Amino acid sequence: MDLRNASSYCQQEPTWRSWTTKKRRGKIRPGSPRRIPLCCTRLPSPLPRIPLSHLGSLLAGGWDRRADQSYQSCQLPGREAHADQSITILHAKVAQKSYGNEKRFFCPPPCVYIGGPGWRVMQNHLKAAGHGDAVYRVCGFLCLDNTSHSQADAYKLMFNEQPNSRMFASAKSLFISDQDKRKHFCLLLRLFLGNRQEVGSFQSRMIKVISKPSQKRQSMKNADLCISSCSRVALFNRLRSQTVSTRYLSVDRGAFIASAKQWTAFTIMLVEDQRNDHVDFVLSEGFICYGCVVQLVCSESGVALPPMVIRKVNKQHAFLDVDEPVSQLHKCAFQFRHDPNAYLCLSNDNIVQHLASPSLTDPLRVGLNDGSCWTIIGVEVVEFTFNQGSSCILTPVTPFPFICGLEVNGGGHVAMLEIYGENFSSHLKVWFGNSEAETMFKSPQSLLCVVPDISVFSDGWRCLRRVLTVPLALIRSDGLIYRTSFSFTYTPEIKPPPSRGTSGGGKREGGTEGGQQEDVLLETIHQEFTRANFHLFIQS
Repeated sequence: MDLRNASSYCQQEPTWRSWTTKKRRGKIRPGSPRRIPLCCTRLPSPLPRIPLSHLGSLLAGGWDRRADQSYQSCQLPGREAHADQSITILHAKVAQKSYGNEKRFFCPPPCVYIGGPGWRVMQNHLKAAGHGDAVYRVCGFLCLDNTSHSQADAYKLMFNEQPNSRMFASAKSLFISDQDKRKHFCLLLRLFLGNRQEVGSFQSRMIKVISKPSQKRQSMKNADLCISSCSRVALFNRLRSQTVSTRYLSVDRGAFIASAKQWTAFTIMLVEDQRNDHVDFVLSEGFICYGCVVQLVCSESGVALPPMVIRKVNKQHAFLDVDEPVSQLHKCAFQFRHDPNAYLCLSNDNIVQHLASPSLTDPLRVGLNDGSCWTIIGVEVVEFTFNQGSSCILTPVTPFPFICGLEVNGGGHVAMLEIYGENFSSHLKVWFGNSEAETMFKSPQSLLCVVPDISVFSDGWRCLRRVLTVPLALIRSDGLIYRTSFSFTYTPEIKPPPSRGTSGGGKREGGTEGGQQEDVLLETIHQEFTRANFHLFIQS
């Protein structure tokens, strides 16, 4: 199965547990804010598994990573996960073009997170080598990808260390002028150490340029401007449309806050409208439309708001009868289902509930305050994870290879895996857990490798009665490890391979009986024949 055309499967999500609420006693006057009950659910991040074939499966992961028990026994030797280094870029999917002397800064501003204990390992290595403190400090520059690589044309990032040992920086004054005629562009992040040693140049996802938010009803022709279920979004609020008063919906230590500095990427999920909050609810696919029940889940921590109804907003009024698709940079409101008069609202730095006042002239409208009117925009999260081990590699870690899809050819004890992606080179090898695979470089978008035998991971046993999953990694010739979110799964065969003089699966070691020796010989010939074809294919 070719996963290059399997994007539709990525939207399949598991069933989440329902959110329950407790009603608070006491009367609250309409129009007054009230705090949200502390009943937010921590949901696991959506990481759907997509079947490849009877041999493997793809783990289509997001920003966060969940530990897999089968991974722990398949780590690369000498390259434990505690030495990983990660760089994460968050940015919006669309950007408004600036005209004349006007500067429409990107909102939310692109931000960069640097994390992972591997940075501390690198600092300790540089300290042991006698370098000063300024050498291992990380500095960065962010710019549009068409600009020159001079630092004068880029926004200098000022990294601040956070309580979770990550470093954070944002570019608040980036914009695209009307002189730039492109319809799409990328952001380019360049990182350096204090001694001007380049860490690498990292590129964001593609950003679409728009003139202004579309107020027309969206159709399938403009699907890239619609908000789809299970995609990532950001929410921000501007009191009286003033830029200096912009607040972003964020999560801090498991609590929802309104922050002026940082914003959080949320996974917005379309939920089937089930009134019974005590029953598990099921996620749906498709585009988000006004009047639908949605749930916002923090892409990093898994903390979620309760299911709410999204409403269209115009001139501080929520429309209860609009059902058109939600578009980029639309103003919207979130109505709580347990109380139709309550809306998600900010009050200073707190997230509260606001009781809307019904309209006296139109029963399908309700009046809102400024804090209840949110602007929604789709966002992208790009993560780069690598591992230098105990050595300090002097060459840049980029161009960074990406895996987009997998295709398995063959089966049984001998199979080949074709890997599709970007930035591949002849210096890369594919590793299944702690086992290197024979790898052939076909093009910058394709690698071909031989799947290691299952006995490599099972102490010589050829037949297993359980599923075994190993992570896929790419290793450069100088030892640099590129982590990926993909894995390969070995599944048990329906029937064990025929063997004479034994029942069940035996070890690869030759037995004393002639039947076992014949089986081992035939299997070895089969494997060598396949590998010979593989090398002939390389030479051709």
